[in-house]
Amino acid sequence: MKNRFANVLKECVSVFSRNSHYREENSCPLIMQANFWDRNQLKLAPVFFLTPAMLFFAVYVLHPIFSSLLISFFEWDGVGEMIWVGIGNYVEMLDDDRVHTAIINNILWLGFFLLAPPLSLALGLFLNQNILEIKYAKSLYFFPFVVSPVVVGLIFSWFYNPKYGLLDSFLELFGLQPLALLSDENFANYGIIAAAMWPQIAYCLILYITGLAALNKEIIESAKIDGASGWGMFWNIILPQLRPATFIAVVVSVLGALRSFDLVAIMTQGGPWGSTTVLAYEMVEQAIFNYRMGYGAALATILFLILDVYIVWFLIRVWKNEKGRL
Repeated sequence: MKNRFANVLKECVSVFSRNSHYREENSCPLIMQANFWDRNQLKLAPVFFLTPAMLFFAVYVLHPIFSSLLISFFEWDGVGEMIWVGIGNYVEMLDDDRVHTAIINNILWLGFFLLAPPLSLALGLFLNQNILEIKYAKSLYFFPFVVSPVVVGLIFSWFYNPKYGLLDSFLELFGLQPLALLSDENFANYGIIAAAMWPQIAYCLILYITGLAALNKEIIESAKIDGASGWGMFWNIILPQLRPATFIAVVVSVLGALRSFDLVAIMTQGGPWGSTTVLAYEMVEQAIFNYRMGYGAALATILFLILDVYIVWFLIRVWKNEKGRL
């Protein structure tokens, strides 16, 4: 009985060995294919992941940039024949008073937007306290960040309204005359900038609150033991740890000031008499409303070059920081 069982077992092992050998011989192409992927996986995987993103970048970023640059050398209404004018659109900008006003207004926006980081830092230091009421109040400061710019523009337009706006009701409490802020070319710019600063300060505040929550407590405690306090503690211990948040806050503030468009379009449409126009709004007005695609593309090119210089500086700064960490 034992010999018979042993013979059956040997026969089963022999059949299994032959079948396994057959499978190996017939699966060589699959094994070679798997080995090719294993050998080149580190090289091919990044290509497969990056190709869709690079295609989208080429179609939706690079193509519009080069198309705008090409159109800027033509006089074109968007429908008819394109007429070559060379650098005529750029020369025209030198004598265009609206473009000069737009540049001055962009500089004004930039100056006020650069106040957002220090104001947000001061507010963040005040809100970064272990007090229950302040913790509840802190959540209210996030509201402007999540509100659409369109809604912000409408809210401040109602606020500035000379008939039923809260601003004029407040002025009447002090016996002052109502002020049609958005209709006054001397004050309209400041009214729009104040509306834009509201969500901008909220965004920078989020950056600083996040940075304050990530402070190294051990360094702060060691500084206290060494006698650091007040302004010395803030300037030498806390502020250096907030450098990344400050850097990002300044970057987004500069970019936000240069690409300002939505609030101008909603609140004044560049008025009164073009006094609140900025480069981004002037670009859209010339291209869409005045049917001057070439001139609008030239304005877009100038604005892109201004932004591009700052973005390149930002990327170089980030690259140097990352290189220093390696």
